[in-house]
Amino acid sequence: MSDYIDSRFPDIPYLRERAKRRIPGFAFDYLDGGCNAEVNLHRNTKEIRDIQLQPYYLREYENISLETELFGKKYSAPFGISPIGLQGLIWPGATEILAKAAFEENIPFTLSTVGTASIEKVAEITEGNAWFQLYHPVEDTLRDDILNRAAAAGIEVLVILADVPSFGYRSKEIRNGLAIPPRMTMRNMLQIASRPNWALSTLMHGQPHFETLRPYIPKGMSLKHLGLFMNKTFNGKLNEDRVKALRDRWKGKLVIKGVATEEDAQKSIDFGLDGIIVSNHGGRQLDMGESTINPLKRIVAKYGDQTTVMMDSGIRTGPDIANTLASGAHFTFLGRSFMYGVGALGKKGGRHTIGILKKQLLQVMQQVCCESTLDLPNHLFKP
Repeated sequence: MSDYIDSRFPDIPYLRERAKRRIPGFAFDYLDGGCNAEVNLHRNTKEIRDIQLQPYYLREYENISLETELFGKKYSAPFGISPIGLQGLIWPGATEILAKAAFEENIPFTLSTVGTASIEKVAEITEGNAWFQLYHPVEDTLRDDILNRAAAAGIEVLVILADVPSFGYRSKEIRNGLAIPPRMTMRNMLQIASRPNWALSTLMHGQPHFETLRPYIPKGMSLKHLGLFMNKTFNGKLNEDRVKALRDRWKGKLVIKGVATEEDAQKSIDFGLDGIIVSNHGGRQLDMGESTINPLKRIVAKYGDQTTVMMDSGIRTGPDIANTLASGAHFTFLGRSFMYGVGALGKKGGRHTIGILKKQLLQVMQQVCCESTLDLPNHLFKP
């Protein structure tokens, strides 16, 4: 287990506070914000924390282990790093930093199609032990080429995204000019000038790009035309034909992310998918939807013995992970917490965040006298 923790920042809120002071406002808003009034963004975490655990202090237990098996591989903890687009905008080199930390600490890292490192680079860093999340292309030829590259790089788990049939209405991003194409306003330039560490790091690392997509983007394309290209090239709407084609095409493990109902869970099983990630895109797509923890409980109760059920969205800390596992999730994923860590501490932020989460989760399990993460559902308090 990693013992790297900077005692100045012993919890995720401290990392968030420091990251906010080091990142330009427009980049922090992109990381931290949700859609519309951000109701679901906050409800996600609140309802996870409404759960209570039950300790059994007189129960005999010996060695407590965070080790968790997932799709035939043993990970050192029951959590991984969620896919986040434009990570390099939030902190230069963030994708590579987190991929390296995940590999060193033996947890899964998931690369987004619109991440700022390529499939090949992340596969090199992780020796092929990474996951890849696909934004579905309009053209089958582009889809197949991306899948071929992922397979050639050794990626074994492909994640397909269900919850982006449209882009969420995020007023902070609109105000900051972070729609596609982005625009650089005087307000944004002043924010950059007030964050010299970020500006210098960006200058040294280079402007972030959609590195996986670089071979398909025409050279010399203006930002305006890049936006038109992205809108024309990708369509987030999934349907039965698209999912079945992916299942036929992809020989590794296939997971769907964004499932929020029993109906979609049943269809995912019918389509032959290997796992489900219950998610609402971190509260960035549908403000009036449910939080993730409640559909997770229903889906686990009905389908937990038929497929691997995981969850992201709203999970920020070790106790949040414990509550999610106690509610039936086999595995969890976090996004913002890791980006706060990198934004706060740069290259040391990935391992630092992993260390915090492991230590917090271990302490919860020690406190409730639970030897294995698989046993946490037996500690769920049911009034």
